[in-house]
Order: sequence, then structure tokens, then C-alpha cells
Amino acid sequence: MNHSSDRIAGVDEAGRGPLAGPVVVAAVILHPARRIDGLGDSKKLSEPRREQLFPLIQRDALAWHIEFVSAEEIDRLNIFHATMVGMRRAVAALSIAATHALIDGNKIPPGLPCTAEALVKGDAREPAIMAASILAKVARDRYMQRLHEQFPGYGFDRHKGYPTAEHVARLDALGPCAEHRRSFAPVRERLLFVAC
Repeated sequence: MNHSSDRIAGVDEAGRGPLAGPVVVAAVILHPARRIDGLGDSKKLSEPRREQLFPLIQRDALAWHIEFVSAEEIDRLNIFHATMVGMRRAVAALSIAATHALIDGNKIPPGLPCTAEALVKGDAREPAIMAASILAKVARDRYMQRLHEQFPGYGFDRHKGYPTAEHVARLDALGPCAEHRRSFAPVRERLLFVAC
């Protein structure tokens, strides 16, 4: 897949592990003539660096899309299927159709509108996946920051919904909020004790 006319979309997600908030998927087709310096695995880049790269990717990529899959949808489908659905929707929503998709991980979502391959640790190997991982991570972190303003008691601005000791302690004290994933065991267990 190295033909110059190929439009290869990198696809990655952020937020599979948290107890609250959406899983966010991004798809990015990089522009062959516009190099974006400093791309890397979003987990290894500092927050200021990710924030710096976010608008550059949006400006210089050939096409990009960020897809949010809600906590409610995650509960309905389970986190694996919700991620697959998000990946399919992100690729399908690109303003320029991809001819091929490179998916971070070891599974290819069903129903993609183009051919695809899965790349384990793709966010460390493939620039288009790196760009997608940055868009997904920054978009999700910003969402969780807004969620913190809505539900200030949980510390979403700090742990972003991940199951830290602080988050679990706040869950114990307050019970789940509307954005908590009911299908995840630490939340489900606390539903038995607390009426929302």
C-alpha cells in the first residue's frame, strides 16, 4: 500500500479503561506534502505537546474525524464493540474517503468502508496512527475537563475517569454520576449500595 494515490487513514482510540466518560476514536489521513514534526505515541507525549500538535494535525492533515462513543453506548454494546463501532464511524465520516485504514491494535472493525490492517503498537510505528492517537487523547481529556465542571466532586480533571484510588474513593462517597459506565464492575458494584 505505498501507491501515491492511496489515502491511508490512521485510526486510534482513547479511553477504553476509564470508569466514566466516552471512548473517543479518531481517524486521520495525513497530507503527503505537509509533514507534521513531533508526532509520537500520545501516551508518551506531554500534555502541552499534545495540545500543541492537536491544531497542527487538524490544519495540515488531508482529512480527520473525531468520534465520541458515549458511556450509555458502551454499556449497551460493551467496551470492545463500542470501540469497534467508533472506529467504523470515524473512518466512514472522513471528508475524503480513505482507500485503506491502519488500525492501532490487533482487531479490524467489521463494516469498514475500505480495506484495513491491524497494527499492534501502531501508535509508536505509524505517523497517521500517532496523529489519530493525539486527536483522540486531547479531545477526550478536554471532554473530561468539561465533565469536571459539571460533576466537580469526582476529580475528572485529574484522573480523566480512570480507576485511580482517588476516583474509586469519590465513587464510594458520591455514588455514580450520569457519565459513569454501569457495565464496569467498580461502578456496577457501587450501584447496589447507592441509589443514583
